[in-house]
Parts: sequence; C-alpha cells; structure tokens
Amino acid sequence: MTAIATVDRRVVEGLAALPVANIGDSMDRLGVVDAGIHAVWDGAALAGPAFTVEVAGGDNAGIHEAISQVPAGAVLVVNGHGVTDRALIGELIAERLRKVGCIGFVVDGAVRDVGDLEEMGFPVFARSSSPAGPYKNGPFRVGVPIALGGVVVSPGDIVVGDRDGLAVVPAAEAEAVLERARRKNEDEAETRRGILAS
Repeated sequence: MTAIATVDRRVVEGLAALPVANIGDSMDRLGVVDAGIHAVWDGAALAGPAFTVEVAGGDNAGIHEAISQVPAGAVLVVNGHGVTDRALIGELIAERLRKVGCIGFVVDGAVRDVGDLEEMGFPVFARSSSPAGPYKNGPFRVGVPIALGGVVVSPGDIVVGDRDGLAVVPAAEAEAVLERARRKNEDEAETRRGILAS
C-alpha cells in the first residue's frame, strides 16, 4: 500500500472554502474530474485527503476491506471503472464509513439509497444511482494510485467537490494551488463588482 501524503489541515479548509471552478482554473484547468461524476444529492460538498480503492466493476469487496483502514477526515475515493448497473455503496456502508470518521465518498460507478444519504448529510459523488446491489468477489487494490474520471488520484491528494463537480489537488502542490485559487476567486469577485457597477 502506498504511503498517504499529509497536507496541513488549514490548507484543506482553505480549499474547502473556495469554488471547485477556481481550484480547477488555478491548476491550468487540469485535475478536474469527468463531469459525469457529480453530487448525488443537491448541496453535497466535501474536501479532504483521498483514501483510494480500485475495485472490479460492480464489486465492492475492496470497499468493505477499506472501511477499517480509512483515516478520520479522509474521503474514500473508488475507481469502479465506470460501471453503473450495480451500486457499490448505500446507506449501510455510508454509516460505517461515517462511524470511522470518513467525511465522504467518491466513486466512478453507481450508488444507491440516495434519499437516505441525503438525509444523513453524507456527501457522495458518483456517476449514477442504481437499486441493484454489488457482488463481493474481488479483486481489488487498496491505498494505491487510481484513475478517477480521467484524473490520477494518489493517496493523500486533496479531493474537493461542490455542485459544479470535483477537482483533485496533488498533495505536494496543495498550498500553492490554494494561493492561486484564492487570487483567482478575488479577481473574479472584483470583475463581478465592476460589471455590477457599470
């Protein structure tokens, strides 16, 4: 398993306070996840270090394995290979993840129990929803670099999501990205004030 990089919590909180669009722009518009992966309930948002899993399409054995390993404050990020006919997570796994301190879930695949996830206030981003349950046969890999909607995610990279979508900030660049994104946000605010004043 790859070692998880650590990013200062203040940097993570700073990124959480900014629009994902500003973060993506500050990375030369790279690191933005495929728009097909989106918040499954309105208002879902998250920001935290990634704990990564790769699973076979439609199979969540690796997610069950990962639950006991996810650090508090992390986002579970799963490469489900875009398979959307079987859900990889529902409210029961979400409750277990929340109990160990996981702050949200991102999957290139499907989820279910969307109403329950919204009621829980548990942020989930996925490609779709499906009532069909998963297989539990494997194979899987936990804590390794994975692909997520066209973006490489390494353990510890910062995943930020809002209603526009998701961006992945490499851990080693997080502080610099935060500063650029803040300037971008301030520049846009000034431009908007100018438009309103004209």
